[in-house]
Parts: sequence; C-alpha cells; structure tokens
Amino acid sequence: MKIHEYQGRQLLASFGIPVPAGTLVESIEQAATTYKQVAAESGSDLVVVKAQVHAGGRGKAGFVKLVRSAEEAEKAARFMLTNRMVSVQTGPEGLEVTKLLFAAGVDIADRSGGGKEEFYLAVTTDRATRRNILIASRQGGVDIEQVAHDTPEAIIKEPLHPLMGLQPHQARRVAFDLGFKGSQINQAAKIMAALAKLFEAKDCTLAEINPLIITPGTATHPDGQVLAIDAKFSFDDNATFRHKDIQAMFDPTEENPAELRAQRFGLSYIALDGNIGCLVNGAGLAMATMDIVKLHGGSPANFLDVGGSATEEAVTEAFSIILSDHNVKGVMVNIFGGIMRCDVIAAGIINAATKHKNPDGSTGFKVPLVVRLEGTNVDAGRKLLADAKSSLPTLQPATDLTDAAMKVCKAVG
Repeated sequence: MKIHEYQGRQLLASFGIPVPAGTLVESIEQAATTYKQVAAESGSDLVVVKAQVHAGGRGKAGFVKLVRSAEEAEKAARFMLTNRMVSVQTGPEGLEVTKLLFAAGVDIADRSGGGKEEFYLAVTTDRATRRNILIASRQGGVDIEQVAHDTPEAIIKEPLHPLMGLQPHQARRVAFDLGFKGSQINQAAKIMAALAKLFEAKDCTLAEINPLIITPGTATHPDGQVLAIDAKFSFDDNATFRHKDIQAMFDPTEENPAELRAQRFGLSYIALDGNIGCLVNGAGLAMATMDIVKLHGGSPANFLDVGGSATEEAVTEAFSIILSDHNVKGVMVNIFGGIMRCDVIAAGIINAATKHKNPDGSTGFKVPLVVRLEGTNVDAGRKLLADAKSSLPTLQPATDLTDAAMKVCKAVG
C-alpha cells in the first residue's frame, strides 16, 4: 500500500521529523485562499504547489510549481487539476490529478563546490542480508536508482540491529559521512533515528525522505535547519490490519480498478502490459507460467493467482477481470490441483463462458483459451470441459506447461 506525499508528511511530523507546513487543496476555487493562508503562516510569499499522485517524475512533468502570488497559485492549480500527469513512471496514458499540496517554500543552502544541500534518506529491507537497512546519499533530489547505478560509492548503507534498531552512534557516523556539520549532525541523526522507528512501528516496506535539505544559516540557527521536504512510503499489505490510521490513508482512486475488484474476491491480480491473460493457482506457479510464456515469445497480460481455496464464483470473476482488459488476445489456464480442485476450475471456466458478454453483444469466449489441468479431480474437470465444448469453441486442452505455453503463444501470433 502507498500513500500520498501530504500523508507522508503527516506521518513524519507525528514522529518528530520537521517538515514545512502544508495544506491539501482539491479544487481550483481553493487555490487562491490556500496560497494566502500558507504564505501568511510561513511569512514568505514563496509557496510550492505539488500534484498528489502515486508516481514520480512530477517536477519534470510540470506538476510541481513554485508560485509567488494567489494568481500564480490558481493558474498552477487549474493546469494540474485539468490535465493528466504523464511521466516516465505513469506510461503514456498518465494519471488524473485530484489533490494538490500547497506547502511553504523553503530556501536551500548552497553547497560548497556547487549545487544545493540536498540529501537522500530511506529505510527499507535488504533482501540479501535479510535485515532492515538505512540508505543515505549526498545526492538527493534525483533518482536514487540512477545514482546507485552510476556512482555506487555515493550510497551509504547502514544495517539496523534486528532488535535494537538504528543505534545513535550509527546515525551520527552516517551524518558525519554525509558532510553535516555543527548542530546539523544532531539534527540529522535525530531524523534518521525517528525514520527508523517509524519504519518499524508502521510496518513499512519503504520509508523515504527525498530530499532532506539544509536551510541557509540565520541568527537563531547559524548552521541552518535540517528539514524533510518530500516523503514516500509503502506499507506491508499483510500488516495494515494492525494500523487503522494507515488504512484510513488508502486512496482507491490511485489503484487499478481491476486489482481492487480482484481483492474483493480474494484474488491476487496485477495488471501487466502483455496480451496473454494468465489464470493460475499459486504465486510460484504463476511466476513460472509468466516466465514460460515469455520463453516461447509471448507477453503476459497479468499475474493472477486464484489461490488454493477459490470458489466457482471467484474463478468466474477472475475470467471476467482478465477479459475486461482489451489487450488480452488469448488466455492460458494453468492449474495444479492440490487444495484447489480441477473440477471447480472447470466449472468456473464454463460459467464464465456462458456469462461473459463481448463488445458485439454475444456471449462466450472469442479469444483462444488454452487449459492445462493436473491434480485433484483432474478427470472430472477434463470431462466437464469436454462436455461443454459447444460453449467453449476456442478451448485447446494442453498436456503440460510447455505444451500450454506453446499453444497459447501460437494462437495469439
């Protein structure tokens, strides 16, 4: 599960991490008034307007703007709320923007040697060591993946103790290595410690601040202030039941409607960009199915795991979800029956075929359907499909996984 930046800022603030003040805007009419409010509270006419979507690349797409008047704020809001945001992370179809964050603009101190004092900070899980890890870099404000690829030496990694978490001496060492000085060191170390605690307390899979910045020095803060400007969070879906506050942040408008529909029936579905729909039982078998489809020249349109205890109704819904994707030109069913019975799958296939409506108003499957069944009640399942041949004219039975993949790839060309 992901949340918006404005919600991430709220989480940071609740754990004592300093963030600039901000207000949520959901209409063009709110823009001018909100700008005046944020500017008055911050004592500066500089306000940043940021689209709230679950995708990066907002700045380059023109969906992060600095404004210095109510008129500029209204113009920025109108542009963002009436245009879809297209970036490298959204695909050509882009994303609709319905929420904006109006936040106080912050001056960033200049870095000796050029550039601004911007840093990257995150806590995530290192699968190689099976430990949570703090990741930091002086090269904040840019794609950290590109930094890691081009200059891996610029990435600092500090493993967290499984029981005690990030220790104070670790946080201070990272702060020194990042180049913080004077009072900045304690500020940065406290932020790192708080971020690590937040990550653990809320069952995050990623807790990221990018950029973490230093403001220019003032009379009251000679070394400047260390502030979190942007936040990105992901949470373990299997643990959100423990966090009602996180559940309340879920925004269904940012999710794929088909994936939400699948969840209601206990199906694990992820839309992909191929043209061969896959219906499989078991996550590992689903991954193997997609791999073998690719091996034989095909392209999977989805990951769909019906699980081990899906009902006939759920299987019918699974087909409906797969075929609602207009890119699907063929469907491959790969079932190895253990708890899941092959006759239940077969009944679901037949039921789906009789209920599915095509764009021309007819019912039944118009795309090639390749079915491989093995395991519990396989003979009963195969008999059901054979007896229903009239309602399944596109059905091709397969003897094994390779046979199924070859047949469906050939059928869709």
